Amino acid sequence: MEIIKNELMKNHTSFKIGGPADEFCEAAKTEEIIELIDYAKKKNIPYTVIGNGSNLLVSDKGIRGLVIKIVSNSISLKKETIIKVDSGAMLSTLSMFALKNSLKGLEFASGIPGTLGGAVFMNAGAYGSEMKNVVKNVTYLENGEVKVIEKEDLEFGYRKSFFTNKDVIILSAEIELEKGNYEEIKAYMDDLRKRRTEKQPLLMPSAGSTFKRPEGFFAGKLIEDAGLKGYKVGDAAVSEKHSGFVVNLGNATAKDVRRLIEDIQKTVKEKFDVELETEVKMIGEF
Repeated sequence: MEIIKNELMKNHTSFKIGGPADEFCEAAKTEEIIELIDYAKKKNIPYTVIGNGSNLLVSDKGIRGLVIKIVSNSISLKKETIIKVDSGAMLSTLSMFALKNSLKGLEFASGIPGTLGGAVFMNAGAYGSEMKNVVKNVTYLENGEVKVIEKEDLEFGYRKSFFTNKDVIILSAEIELEKGNYEEIKAYMDDLRKRRTEKQPLLMPSAGSTFKRPEGFFAGKLIEDAGLKGYKVGDAAVSEKHSGFVVNLGNATAKDVRRLIEDIQKTVKEKFDVELETEVKMIGEF
């Protein structure tokens, strides 16, 4: 394992934003993760674990200590309808694996640009379905010990799970699906891909949906109705294509994005008395 000094985090986030991590290392095995955590503890420095960085806004000042990027991505069929998948595997790759095995239930995840670990952690969802519908169990690391937790104890809620606010690392999961028809599954995935392409700014750097859905409303509609479509701070902007997305026009800083998010929250609160809570996770030295 190679530990890299001052690695720019903008190279590891879908926002293409983020200053240097003091130290950075990729880990593909549980033993490597444990070794890196021990290394950080011996040096008495903090450590941060990331996946694909698709839901992160990293500070322009970067991240102090060690950043561990999980890149384990093995996917295998354990039983006829059960897939074993590492936390670093992309959801898009996992969805294609399910399709190839004519397994239905994961189509919703085919366009989510994150990893399995991040998706389980926040109970990612789209188009009326979410991870809680397909996760059978999760293997995770806590205080150097590998543990397994079953579905009924995962405490899944809207963009949260058992793992929320806990100092643990998701290692892998078993995904339980249903046998289906290959052509029907593919047609549904193609339809969702078409809908995403038409409605979302997929070609611009972003972290996906910036805000959680407030109860009884849609964040994107509130932002658009507040007159903020296209609103900019520096090179950060509310997408012209979908107001629920904040995008990087090219050279946006984390400071730009954060200011833009605060402006949106303030305006929506003033106009509609609705509090918008971010879905994007802000990390690093703000």
